[in-house]
Amino acid sequence: MSKIICSAAIRGAYQIVDKADKKLAEAIAQKGAGCKVEFPNTAYYLPIIYSMTGIPVKTLEDCVHVIGLARSMLPPLPAEKHWVPYLGHTLDAGMATLFAEEIYEACKYLIGPHPVDGIWLGAADDVIMRERGIEFVDGTAPGFAAIVGCAPDADTAVKIARELQQKNLYVFIQSDNFGVSFAEQLAEKGVQMGWDTRLVPFGKETSAAVYSLGFANRAALSFGNVPPGDFKRNLLYNKNRIFAFVLALGTKVTDEQYANAAGAINYGFPTITNIDIPEILPTGVCTYEHVVSKVPVDKIVDKCVEVRGLKISIHKLDIPVPYGPAFEGERIRKEDMQIEIGGPGVPAFEYVCTKEIDEVEDGKIQVIGPDLDEIPAGPGVSLGIMVEVSGRKMQPDFEPIFERQMHRFLGEAQGLFHMGQRDIIRHRISKEAFKAGFRIRHIGNIIHAKFHGEFGAILDKVQVTLYTKKEDVERLLKDVRAAYTERDARLKGMTDDSVSMFYSCTLCQSFAPTHICVVTPERSGLCGSVSWLDGKAGYEINPTGPNQPIERGKTVDERLGQWEGTNSFIFNGSNRSLEKVSLYSIMTDPMTSCGCFECISAMLPMTNGIMVVDRDFAEMTPCGMKFSTLAGTVGGGLQTPGFMGHSKFYLGSRKFISADGGLARVVWMPKALKEELAETLIKTAEELGLEDFLNKIADETVAQTEEEVLNYMQKVNHPALVLAPMF
Repeated sequence: MSKIICSAAIRGAYQIVDKADKKLAEAIAQKGAGCKVEFPNTAYYLPIIYSMTGIPVKTLEDCVHVIGLARSMLPPLPAEKHWVPYLGHTLDAGMATLFAEEIYEACKYLIGPHPVDGIWLGAADDVIMRERGIEFVDGTAPGFAAIVGCAPDADTAVKIARELQQKNLYVFIQSDNFGVSFAEQLAEKGVQMGWDTRLVPFGKETSAAVYSLGFANRAALSFGNVPPGDFKRNLLYNKNRIFAFVLALGTKVTDEQYANAAGAINYGFPTITNIDIPEILPTGVCTYEHVVSKVPVDKIVDKCVEVRGLKISIHKLDIPVPYGPAFEGERIRKEDMQIEIGGPGVPAFEYVCTKEIDEVEDGKIQVIGPDLDEIPAGPGVSLGIMVEVSGRKMQPDFEPIFERQMHRFLGEAQGLFHMGQRDIIRHRISKEAFKAGFRIRHIGNIIHAKFHGEFGAILDKVQVTLYTKKEDVERLLKDVRAAYTERDARLKGMTDDSVSMFYSCTLCQSFAPTHICVVTPERSGLCGSVSWLDGKAGYEINPTGPNQPIERGKTVDERLGQWEGTNSFIFNGSNRSLEKVSLYSIMTDPMTSCGCFECISAMLPMTNGIMVVDRDFAEMTPCGMKFSTLAGTVGGGLQTPGFMGHSKFYLGSRKFISADGGLARVVWMPKALKEELAETLIKTAEELGLEDFLNKIADETVAQTEEEVLNYMQKVNHPALVLAPMF
């Protein structure tokens, strides 16, 4: 603990106990020692004293005893030399402060000045406690800010208040700075205050802080079933359940304010201030730092959220169209669309990346480039969705999980169709949504709100930048694709045989009800964005979410890749429509597909091999179908022997259709895909003993029909020519 802070807090505690003792003596002189004492229309007597000590303060005579207790808790005043700054001394002084202030405020109800006066509300009664206290329990209110002092000016006060309101926090206001209070600044600007707006002005004196902290104590007693006098449980309840903090504004902190801050630290409530005072950064009583100072006022709300570890939940989406799961399966036909984002040959991406806390501004949503009003209707629109997140519990392993969840988050907006992931997205916005006012920036609003709502335990801040200029998207894609590659590299060295647990992914069941991805170390999800590590991380983040563990269990057929555990999971998860799935075969019980696959493999009977086509190839393929036609044949949760949707990553896996001959069966793929995967394919082919294999795979420059593929195979002596028949 800082000696300056400890010294000031202890001095302030002495001043407050003396002031309360004097006020109590005045009250006894006027009303008599037997006079009843209470905060009007409240239970729990004086709640801080009652919850911490179990003493029911009913009369002024009872107050005398508690003042004596508070005075006994005061440590010696700090000496100039040989003083050891024990944390316990300061915390005791803080609690003594709160006991004394509660008596001081109770006496004001008896002899004045009355706490309820003008804008000042005094203690919350039991009706308010029942209505509002439950919100701290069910998460409707993530916490409260106890504001002390005043902002640099009234406009800044309004801005800070609005930021706190937007995060659904209650704002409890007390104290002043050189005679000016935060509440008075709000009143100057005509801001409506009261419990209905969550801007609650308790009192202008610093002692009114007991109404804030007493509210927290009452919540523990009322909703936490904490018995009176069990101070440890009460304080732990507040630290772990009532996410409050002190926001001190102004130019100076008084000794009395230091003493109140010390009292709040007992509860695990840290102090964050714009004032230049010593800091207490080591963790201990509070979840993170205890006192953080010199925070710019334009960043102070975000800093408060970070230091207290608040988890913000945004309940209402700021978008002009209906939102909910009912719209996730919505389709938007070409004639009904305003624009189409991405698609073959159109650069577009969705990317989530982790940043340091101070690099992210929560709620900042930017559109770099034209919005829908300036974009011509039709296809071919580029869009780069860059989501920067931060949080003390955030890990890079979680990034692709959040990224993939955007499929569901965006798909639940009426008039927004979401398909694909990573850099192969294809979205449509309907004309109806455009007319309703939906714009590109609203995509950022959805992401910000849903990330906080779904991943609040992990994330503290979310910032979204949407790039709509093609040249910007192309420029960013190089780094984004490098990040995708780095993620895929995490799996190198892991094999299916080295783990006993696989993971499911059911994100696409909204439009493919019988489909389940079984994700293994050597077979990523069809979309390419969910690896085995991602599935594991997804389950850790959300144990009831789309990524569930699948115990392999007893082997049914090792060659095909069938286990009792995977078959049972598929059977139950597919609404009992599929009895078994082979993870390593395209011919025998292949895994189903949704519609988000990066590639489709299809058998070419004449060649004794398969062709592979990716989403970006729009021309006719040797099987006589374009990608779009193949997708309709393979997708929707169908199990179609000879056809299979999969990721690009899976092509480089030693398990790729290993039951049917593996990579050696690949006889044709688009030239661009072959070039993109060249390094991976060459390495895997060498491991499998396939010499110069990449050059033996035909592409559209040498073969466009199945007959032409066969001719090329014979010319280069493709290994599939001597493999056993596929059927």
